[in-house]
Amino acid sequence: MISEKKVYILLTDTGTILTRLIKSYTKKNYNHASIAFDTELIEVYSFGRKTAKNPFIGGFVKEDIHSVLFKQAHCAIYSLTITNDEFQRMSQYILEIAAKKEHYRYNFIGLFGVLFKTPIKRKNAFFCSQFVASVLKESKAIEFEKDLSLIEPSDLPDSADFQLIFEGKIKGYQNRVMNERVHVPYPIVPIEM
Repeated sequence: MISEKKVYILLTDTGTILTRLIKSYTKKNYNHASIAFDTELIEVYSFGRKTAKNPFIGGFVKEDIHSVLFKQAHCAIYSLTITNDEFQRMSQYILEIAAKKEHYRYNFIGLFGVLFKTPIKRKNAFFCSQFVASVLKESKAIEFEKDLSLIEPSDLPDSADFQLIFEGKIKGYQNRVMNERVHVPYPIVPIEM
C-alpha cells in the first residue's frame, strides 16, 4: 500500500497596495500563492516580500500567517493528496532552494510575461505561483499544460484534484484549526474489571 500525505495551497489577498494593483488587472479574488505541508499552516513557503513594509525586496520566504502582512488577509485553502515519494521530492526541492536562498530573487520581470502571455524565464527567480507550480512539477505530482512562468495563483487549484477546505479570513481558519484540536473526542476505552 502506498503511503499518502497532504499538501496545501494557500491563496491570499493581503489587501496591500501591490495586491490591490495586481487585483485591478487580474480581477481575481486571490493574487498570492503559497504551499504548505501541514494543516496548521506552520510550514508555508513562497516567493514574496522579505519584509512587510517593502514589497520590492523579495525572494524565497518561509511565511508566517500570524504576521502583520497576513493579519487581515482573506484566503482560500486547498488540499491535495499525494504519495509519500511526491511529498519527499517536494520537501527536498524546497530544502535545496532554502539552502541557497541568497541566490534566489523575486521574478518581477516575469509578471510582465504573465501580463503579455509571453514566458519570461530567469535563472533562480520566481514569482509566487511560478514557485508553487515548480514545487508541484518537480515532485512529479502534477504536469502543467502551460509554461510555469505563466501560471497564475488562480490556475493552481484547477491543475489537479485539489479540494477546497476553507475560504474566508486566515484568522477564521486558525480559529477553526484550534477548535478542532480542542474538540477532538477521545476514544472510549472499555475498562476491564
